[in-house]
Amino acid sequence: MVFSQLSYKTQKKILIVSFLIIPLALLLTFGYLPLFNLFRYSFHRWNGYSKDMEFVGLKNYIRFFSEPEYFQVFKNSLYYFAGSFIQTSLALFFAAILSTKVKGRNFFKGVIFFPSLLNSVAIGFIFLYFFKPDGTFDTVLQAIGLEGIIHYWIRNPRIINVSLAGTSVWRYLGGSFIIFLGAMQSIPPSFYEAAEIDGANKWRQFKYITFPSIKRIVELMMILAVSGSIRVFETPRIMTRGGNGSMTFVLQTMETAFESQKYGLASAMGIILLIIVVLVTLLQKWLFAEREELA
Repeated sequence: MVFSQLSYKTQKKILIVSFLIIPLALLLTFGYLPLFNLFRYSFHRWNGYSKDMEFVGLKNYIRFFSEPEYFQVFKNSLYYFAGSFIQTSLALFFAAILSTKVKGRNFFKGVIFFPSLLNSVAIGFIFLYFFKPDGTFDTVLQAIGLEGIIHYWIRNPRIINVSLAGTSVWRYLGGSFIIFLGAMQSIPPSFYEAAEIDGANKWRQFKYITFPSIKRIVELMMILAVSGSIRVFETPRIMTRGGNGSMTFVLQTMETAFESQKYGLASAMGIILLIIVVLVTLLQKWLFAEREELA
């Protein structure tokens, strides 16, 4: 009764606050509070279970950057970084082709998107068999006369990260592809009809109609792909457990925390990863904004 006597603006504010209380409480509890604790732990030496934590200041951060054991994992991220560009380019290429009236396009859409439906653990075991000696990949190479390039794909430290990055490209290609395809199919067909009347071929239609129309989506997918390449965890964890030089940043952080019980150092690594992802995202947004101004 009292609520109905309040003004419309007051009722609106009360309803908004009421609906926001639970989401904000969950966000604070499971989002910002763990982040605050992570930041606090990064300045301490702690084994994860004792009540006493020794304050060490910036020593955890200094240790990370001064010891090659922890810092060299960034080299492995470069393989996934290159793979993210290949993944985005292939997804854009296939989406551009299958957005047209190609024979059997629904079948090929399903084939490309299918890996996105599979569990990461299943994909890891599939590619373990695929890359093993005399496995599927070696059999295919022998069948086409390329047995001379056969290697121990996930045992050789020189090419193991290439194999794992290729697995990630196959795993996430379908997700990028379906987003690009949806964006392309939202472009009005009248644009292409007008371009065809003017004599524009498929490449010019893509260059002057398709790409400018989905440029924002391309930027978003590039940001997600590059950020994901820094946070790779599932593929190397399942297939190699970080062995043979395939350790990634997140895998190293997990090992530091749960196996070495250096929670303070692992927390510092988590904060460093957060800063890197934020900086990469801001840098990409700035580069895209600069290109748009120049255009």
